[in-house]
Amino acid sequence: MKNKLSTRSFTNRNPQPSQVSGRPKQNRFKAMADDAASNSTNLHIVLVHGACHGAWSWHKLTTLLRSAGHRVAALDLAASGIDERRFVDIRSFTDYNRPLLDFLESLPSGERAVLVGHSLGGINISFAMDKFPAKVAVGVFITAFMPDSDHPPVFIVFKHNLDDPSNPFWLDTQFGSVRNEENGPVSMLFGPNMMANFYDHSPVQDLTLAMTLLRPISMFADELLASPPLSKSGYASTAKVYIKCEKDIGLLATYQQWMIENNPVNEVKVIEEADHMPMLSTPEELSRIISEIVKTYA
Repeated sequence: MKNKLSTRSFTNRNPQPSQVSGRPKQNRFKAMADDAASNSTNLHIVLVHGACHGAWSWHKLTTLLRSAGHRVAALDLAASGIDERRFVDIRSFTDYNRPLLDFLESLPSGERAVLVGHSLGGINISFAMDKFPAKVAVGVFITAFMPDSDHPPVFIVFKHNLDDPSNPFWLDTQFGSVRNEENGPVSMLFGPNMMANFYDHSPVQDLTLAMTLLRPISMFADELLASPPLSKSGYASTAKVYIKCEKDIGLLATYQQWMIENNPVNEVKVIEEADHMPMLSTPEELSRIISEIVKTYA
């Protein structure tokens, strides 16, 4: 599988009028910030959105994780979310991934990241893991494309013919509707039917909002097919956890399982009722799982 939204989303949907978690209501956001600041961990949870989406897609999960005391950064990749660049400014996958690479490069010594990639964002975090293995505690793939270290990074896409715009998988996704300069990447923009599949179990309000915020991007298929495999010393050496979403009718559970078998991971977590957007359809369960992962790999 994208602008800042209000983060008023909590596990307790009906808090007492005067208090939230024992604190005065008017101070709840300050308390959340204090909790995060007082957290002694040296880990940053870095959330990386999928294609056509942005940091906005994580707004529920970001709130839950911060309220639990975690340090969280939800990034906009280039030409996504509220990033000021346009699709025509992006010449390569590295350009697209630059905000994530810059974030990791700027991490102070002794601090590491838990990289969380959703959908196409799995490829983004894989390249970051390969480039900065010492700065990544674990890579978390949420119903995401997960490369191996034996084939080009988009082998997993070509293996199932997802590089072909005529594949019925893509439904009404528009390819090439936004023109780059000659030989630039081919644009991709999800249509209403594709989005309805992705948001099948999510609140309809989230789908309505998402349709107003989508931006075109590319799969960079030709470029990534020509790239060498991710390295054994970088990507392959970094811990990985895959979160399967059983109700995903976009990236089917069988396809997710194939990727896991193709590139075995340290752990597999399963969310039974999640669609392709678990950060919206099952945010509390996803938050709990990520908190467990942080504790395990700290």
